[in-house]
Amino acid sequence: MSHEIIGPQPASAGKTVLTRRHSAVTRLTHWLNALFLGVLLTSGLQIFNAYPRLHWGQYGADADPAFLEIGAGADLAKPHGFITVAGASVSTTGVLGVSKADGEWTPRAFPSWLTLPSYQDLAQGRRWHFFFAWLFVINGLFYLGYGVASGHLRRDLAIGRKDLAPRNIWREIVDHARLRFPSGEEARRYNALQKLAYVGVIASLLPLMALTGLTMSPGVNAAFPVLLDIFGGRQSARTIHFFTASLLVAFVFVHIAMVVLSGPWNNMRSMITGRYAIRQEGPGA
Repeated sequence: MSHEIIGPQPASAGKTVLTRRHSAVTRLTHWLNALFLGVLLTSGLQIFNAYPRLHWGQYGADADPAFLEIGAGADLAKPHGFITVAGASVSTTGVLGVSKADGEWTPRAFPSWLTLPSYQDLAQGRRWHFFFAWLFVINGLFYLGYGVASGHLRRDLAIGRKDLAPRNIWREIVDHARLRFPSGEEARRYNALQKLAYVGVIASLLPLMALTGLTMSPGVNAAFPVLLDIFGGRQSARTIHFFTASLLVAFVFVHIAMVVLSGPWNNMRSMITGRYAIRQEGPGA
């Protein structure tokens, strides 16, 4: 989801000019990532629905305690959906646990409109998930290769000492809370919060999600048993995979919110055409 900012274009001061912000490779990989991630999320929820409980360790079964469960009451005449975390239960009827499908209450951890396919089918969900997972990885590796070769990662995402200064980070947090976004020359560069978020996703969340996904595969376990030791078992890997994916979804929602709040038309134009409008400050501006 990262953006590439390419060098400034000369323009007259005091005017709004279009500057080249995103390369064709960045735009292409960005939109492919959005597509692949959407399929991975909805097919992943389909897989989760087949066993909507999370455990820690090597094993997990109905008789084993789960620290997270999304379920339904036994009496569907009085539908009751719930989510239980560490023993604390919250009613989620109509959204999680129990939802309506074709006009009837159906016990499902996640509703049909959130899963791929919409009907309950573990095999189909796994096929969609595995196929698009490899596309997601290939697209990510292509972006990383391009980022290294072009200097994009070093030039735009490298985190410097100035970025990590407590005063600088606090100022940016306050500015974002007040919806004050960079303008002029500052809009050409990533701020510290953007760099930390993008680097955190690229260097932490995405590799962790890929490795825990591989750890859940019996074939990969046989070839690389060390993954089970690293993540503490297949069930632990499944739990980490679920929460890592949840954090990635949270990142996407925040990303979309910032795009909308800081100027949806300008941001969308830059990710479609590569051009971004910047107000040049100067005499008479």
